Amino acid sequence: MWNNGRRLSTMTCVKLFFPGSLRSHFRGVQLSVKSQVRSVSQGVFRTDSTPRPAHTLSSRCVTFVPAVYLQPCGVRHVSSSGSGWYESVADSAPVHFTEQLLISSQQMTALPWWAGIVCTTLALRTVVTLPLAVYQAVIIAKIEALQKEIAELAQRLRYEVSVRAKEKGWSEKMCRFKFKKNLRRIVSELYVRDNCHPFKASLLIWVQLPMWVSVSLALRNISTGLGHGPSVVGLQQELAAGGALWFPDLTLPDSTWIIPVSLGLVNLLITEIHALGKLEQSTFQKYATNFIRGISLVMIPLAATVPSSMALYWLSSSCIGLGHNLLLRSPRFRSLCRIPPLRSDSQTPYRDIAGAFLNKYFK
Repeated sequence: MWNNGRRLSTMTCVKLFFPGSLRSHFRGVQLSVKSQVRSVSQGVFRTDSTPRPAHTLSSRCVTFVPAVYLQPCGVRHVSSSGSGWYESVADSAPVHFTEQLLISSQQMTALPWWAGIVCTTLALRTVVTLPLAVYQAVIIAKIEALQKEIAELAQRLRYEVSVRAKEKGWSEKMCRFKFKKNLRRIVSELYVRDNCHPFKASLLIWVQLPMWVSVSLALRNISTGLGHGPSVVGLQQELAAGGALWFPDLTLPDSTWIIPVSLGLVNLLITEIHALGKLEQSTFQKYATNFIRGISLVMIPLAATVPSSMALYWLSSSCIGLGHNLLLRSPRFRSLCRIPPLRSDSQTPYRDIAGAFLNKYFK
């Protein structure tokens, strides 16, 4: 049976609240609004004939709050961050320039990609970093030659400060302050006189490290097809077929770990040769040597996860660096480059290094 709809009328009760002084004048004001609602037919399907009362709409009381009391809800702004710093560096202008340099050198020499990488590395290390290494050796030799003069001037300065302290009545703390201040001034004047500021000795690392990063990322871009240019896919295919021996595909990591392990051994050998060449090491130098040893070990698993082109470049660069380090110890080469002699120089440097290495690790 269907129930008939009823005509319903509702009374809406509205309360208005006002802030401030207006609230005292308008207390409990109610506006009654009568509105007629059209009849609504409610059809209810029932299985029995028992009538049920129809639902009625009850009056509602709606409270309005002034807008001045509404607080804005905090909205969380979700910003999609762009690519990281690694991708930004890989997409930088120096890396793209290095890509073009590698491609041009390979096209000019017409060598396989593995040989082109080795030859380009040899050219860059010989033309760019070897002269800087010679300049670094000159600066270090000049600084070491100044140590005797600095010691004599420091002794004279200490005597003058003690005499002046008795005249002025300086305390021990004031004497140390005056001595250190004047000694720094004297040493700076000596560095300027001989043009051998210690910061110039670090020029090699400030050039070699960015070059190493640029070549590494350039090879990474070409190997993964992210290079800059229209023929990226073709270059990637050339690298895939440009390997040799146990690494025929330069776009894939070296699964045999021969290149990564060789890289770690060469880097450790360079570190040990550098450490054995010093007569006495300070505490800072010992910590620095151990840190470089740790970096050499970390490079082994890292080189096993990158394309073989990058690992081959790292190994080639380390081998050439080892050769340059040995070359800079040659007395003939040092005299040819006019590097001042050091106290630790030897006429038989290679024999001394081999003997020190055997005594340290095999006896």
